[in-house]
Amino acid sequence: MVLAASQAIFGATSTALVVTSGLIGSTLAPSASWATLPMALSIVGTALTTFPISLMMRRVGRRVGFVLCALAGAAGAFIGAWAIFERSFGLFLLGCLVSGIYQASASYYRFAAADTASPAFRPKAISWVMTGGIVAALVGTFMVMATTNLFAPVTFAGTWVVMGLLALAGAGLLLFVDIPLTQKHDAPSGRPLGTIARQPRYIVAAMTAMLAFGIMVLVMTATPVAMLGCGFSVKDSSWVIQWHALAMFVPSFFTGSLIQRFGAEKISAIGMLLLVGAAVSGLLGIHFENFAIGLILLGLGWNFGYIGGTTMLTETYEPDEKNKAQGLNDFLVFTTTAVTSLLAGKLLAWFGWEGVNYAVFPMVVLALVMIVWLARHPYGKVVKAA
Repeated sequence: MVLAASQAIFGATSTALVVTSGLIGSTLAPSASWATLPMALSIVGTALTTFPISLMMRRVGRRVGFVLCALAGAAGAFIGAWAIFERSFGLFLLGCLVSGIYQASASYYRFAAADTASPAFRPKAISWVMTGGIVAALVGTFMVMATTNLFAPVTFAGTWVVMGLLALAGAGLLLFVDIPLTQKHDAPSGRPLGTIARQPRYIVAAMTAMLAFGIMVLVMTATPVAMLGCGFSVKDSSWVIQWHALAMFVPSFFTGSLIQRFGAEKISAIGMLLLVGAAVSGLLGIHFENFAIGLILLGLGWNFGYIGGTTMLTETYEPDEKNKAQGLNDFLVFTTTAVTSLLAGKLLAWFGWEGVNYAVFPMVVLALVMIVWLARHPYGKVVKAA
């Protein structure tokens, strides 16, 4: 499947960015509290371009949009590599910002799969595309370990060069994606975006996705920097991120089936409880196993929460409404993660690793309250245009 392979390529570059951006930031930034700013700006790039990309793809099609954004990802990686050679924090921030465009389009891979699937198969279609992340988890972390000193003594420059080459390969692969254009209309079709977004189910679906992704990015972004501060090596943190990424995507083989059997709300709630487990593991100690178990639980919780929220979202709009409905959702998701990734660096500098983990609890409580409310609310059922 082209989209699954494309997800694997994107995921490998994304994994490498997660492992290295905070470490590079900690060496280039003027203050340790800004170490996670590069990661935050990559997500800002995603948030700023998610909605425009959805509108662009409505006009030119998914394939053209996907290819152009993969090329932007390559450009961002090469800028980042240049910045590392020049030891320029500002230039590295620019590279991360541009790299975020790639993430913006990759977030639509799962929706593109859903667009061509039957309603019964839709949860599985989304899950199967996400399994490209399994390959990404393996390739991305091994790539970091193999390329960290490729241009020694300039650490991580080789990693970012290879990230750019992978993004170029991804652009070539995406030329073969076959997603039909949405039928064009002379006048705006479907319900206004405000009407769609005010549906209780849409609100809870978007909030679930926002919080699942936000919590995951908060803890994940802080982890490599925290592990380095606790005396662990880049290789150690790469292994932990690899297991985390595998935990994010391996469940995709069966998450769709679980949603079909038990419902998206229950699976999302279980995901939130797993995120609590991740925070508890982090609070119990700073040994390698605490980081490893915590990040595995973090990945599992993200998978259940995010795919559950995405599935709920696909039930709230008609085909001719999907671009604006999906665009708003992803804008909200990546705005949230931009905030939490920046917050990760601040919490880590001010309150340590414990502060990062304590921040998980209020977000989980909010998500669970909303999910329970939806299950009991008389308007919690699927609402679509007549």
